[in-house]
Amino acid sequence: MAGELQFEKPLNELRQKIDELKRFGQERGIDFADEIARLELRYKSMEDELYDELSPAQKMHLARHQQRPTSLDLIQHIFTDFIELHGDRLFADDLAIVGGLAKLNGVPVTVIGHQRGKDTKDNIARFFGSPHPEGFRKALRLMQQANKFNRPIITLIDTKGAYPGNTAEERGQSEAIARNLREMAIFGVPIVCVVIGEGGSGGALALGVGNRVLMLENAIYSVISPNGAASILWKDASKADQAAEAMKITAKDLLEFGIIEEIVPEPQGGAHRDVVAQAESLKDAIWRHIQELTVMTPEQLTLDRYEKFRKIGTFSTLEDPAETADLQAPQSVNG
Repeated sequence: MAGELQFEKPLNELRQKIDELKRFGQERGIDFADEIARLELRYKSMEDELYDELSPAQKMHLARHQQRPTSLDLIQHIFTDFIELHGDRLFADDLAIVGGLAKLNGVPVTVIGHQRGKDTKDNIARFFGSPHPEGFRKALRLMQQANKFNRPIITLIDTKGAYPGNTAEERGQSEAIARNLREMAIFGVPIVCVVIGEGGSGGALALGVGNRVLMLENAIYSVISPNGAASILWKDASKADQAAEAMKITAKDLLEFGIIEEIVPEPQGGAHRDVVAQAESLKDAIWRHIQELTVMTPEQLTLDRYEKFRKIGTFSTLEDPAETADLQAPQSVNG
């Protein structure tokens, strides 16, 4: 099957056998209804077992699936009257970031997202979804416009990270990301961010400072890509699966850590299996959060965002006061 992942191979082989048996029965006029029914039950059982117990590494591969819906795919099904706006008014139009004006259930909004390519040529034009500084500045320009005209902001996150090349560094990659973080923190309009595929490092965070952060069920979100982590830890990027298992990058992990507010379910087998159904469930989730946020004042929205990110992180304390006193006691020169 096109886009088949390695862990899906046994399931797809069984599906092929079922289809072959159906064709053989039709060609020879033989009734295999009972055999087909048994195989279908077996297929359903295997499918449920496989997709109900996906490992972090398997979810990583689903998040990177070549047929996974992109930002533009979801925008097409979720929003109406979308008008794409281009350029950062400083250098160029970065195709790794798309954004513009749209309506969500008739309400004007600004929607911005990372955009991967559909094929090799498109991926090269869009830098495989890894923005340059002009991409982040385009996003910021659109968000500033939304803040000026009191429009909610919705961001769709799907990138392995910001573009790491010399051209990006020469044009101020770090400054562009940092400016987005600062400005998104103080906007007085509702901001809903959704990780739809892979959310990697600063490239994801530059669109990720929201009042609500959601994730699709099989999306991943991390401070560094598993490939990058494997390169650092084991000097071997091929150990990305091993890194993914250790990094706590799944939607379930991040919900437990309080980093995201909601997991949006995916169709069985991944978002690419039914883009329309995925878009509908995501639309409902986004709309629900937008409605909750629009009753808040600009000051309340800013404070809500501030408190959300201040609470991220865990720590532990010593229960025995004596142990605490020992740790705090000054040490002599001789120890």
